[in-house]
Amino acid sequence: MDILDFLWQGFAVALQPINLTVALVGAFIGTLAGALPGIGPINGVAVLLPISYALNLPPETALILLAGIYYGAEYGGRISSILLNIPGDSSAVMTTIDGYPLAQKGMAGKALALSGISSFIGGTIAVMGLTLFAPLLAQVAIKFGPAEYFSLIVFAFATLTVIVGKNPLKTAIAAILGMMISTVGVDSSTGVLRYTYRQPELYDGIDFLIVVIGLFAVSEILIMLERSNIGQYIPVKINQSALELRDILQCKWTILRSSVIGFIIGVLPGTGASIASAVAYSIEKRLNDREGTFGKGDMRGLAAPESANNAAAGGAFVPMLTLGIPGSGTTTILLGALLLYNIQPGPMLFVDKPEVAGGLIASMYIGNLMLLVLNLPLVNVFARILLIPNWLLVPSITVMAMVGVLSVHGSVVSVLSMLAIGVFGYFLRKLEYSLIPLILGFVLGELLEENLRRALAISGGEMGILWQSQICQVLWLLTLITAIILPIGRLTYNKVLRNPKS
Repeated sequence: MDILDFLWQGFAVALQPINLTVALVGAFIGTLAGALPGIGPINGVAVLLPISYALNLPPETALILLAGIYYGAEYGGRISSILLNIPGDSSAVMTTIDGYPLAQKGMAGKALALSGISSFIGGTIAVMGLTLFAPLLAQVAIKFGPAEYFSLIVFAFATLTVIVGKNPLKTAIAAILGMMISTVGVDSSTGVLRYTYRQPELYDGIDFLIVVIGLFAVSEILIMLERSNIGQYIPVKINQSALELRDILQCKWTILRSSVIGFIIGVLPGTGASIASAVAYSIEKRLNDREGTFGKGDMRGLAAPESANNAAAGGAFVPMLTLGIPGSGTTTILLGALLLYNIQPGPMLFVDKPEVAGGLIASMYIGNLMLLVLNLPLVNVFARILLIPNWLLVPSITVMAMVGVLSVHGSVVSVLSMLAIGVFGYFLRKLEYSLIPLILGFVLGELLEENLRRALAISGGEMGILWQSQICQVLWLLTLITAIILPIGRLTYNKVLRNPKS
């Protein structure tokens, strides 16, 4: 089928009144799900899936609703990240690095508007890529095996040395601590209990929700209380100046680069937006941070992860629709929705069910525009959260954190774990350790171990499999350049600047 004919048929489906309505409802619900820490796109889609099936919605309508929640949550995750330094999910972690400092400078409205526009551009580029290159990119994605994924994750860890902090040793320690936390629970390969201390609640490991709320929300509460007690707390002032065209033009190449990077990484099954946003941020910092402004409230540092994570969300649909392989945790649930309706995803989906594939893709164009229209007028309303008095904001965050953990796990041990991790995070912050490498180590640590074991199982324990393929060799070369050669070159350059005669 010709691309234009395919799109025309898709828009004919997406523009039906019921599908426009569910796209708007999904985008709105997704934004709320992303804004509330711990809910995120996976929980939002999982909750609505049985409801959409019970309502006997047509397959294309149900998929449009669930997809709207998915990319709406990618938009919404930026709100708490920028305003409260609490990422809504793992893909929003990188947004806190420059988003929160911008809010502290009184530029919360600008930051929210820029993140909305970056998300819109990233999401739109991803849908265009999905439309034009899905079959080609699916063939590239299928070449990635466990060894290639292991190499990719190692490269993602190597980029941490340029993402945050001035001390590579502290960055490495924080990442290792995150990886250690990810090992808690039952070993999936051997069934051995690891670091559970006979607590049944720890057999499934420590959930991301507990870790992220503990590290960011609880530690932030303790920091706020400390500053209030010693008179350091200064209420944030909201700068009412709107986002200007020059702000967008300053970030135009950052947004375009990060969108392409995010889409390509999103196409790879199992990678997800968290890796995409980390890699995109590290590349932009390497290219543009000549004055040391990244991490202190640089617009480009906000635009990079926001465009990348939304592009990755769109890219994750490529392997799901063309190969039947979910590209992320959320698309795994969407894949289940297709199978629930007896629709088999794969290359023939575009031929046998063009109304489903075309309607979904066309709805993503419309949904991205809806999200932009929904979010931009509300940036100053969201920014007003920063004007809430400290005596009211602190207990509100505390209650929200505990209710969020209890609603998902229903366990006192989970709440105690959250509080313990929060106190641990507080002391790390006092010792000037960044929490970003820790949370990325936690998110990527399980994937690293899983793919290493699979690769070694395939090769019969031969380590050579980790660098046999050309993809692995390229990724190891990039890792070597990023983690060793570039830092040595930077140190040498700085030494020459300090001692020009030497």
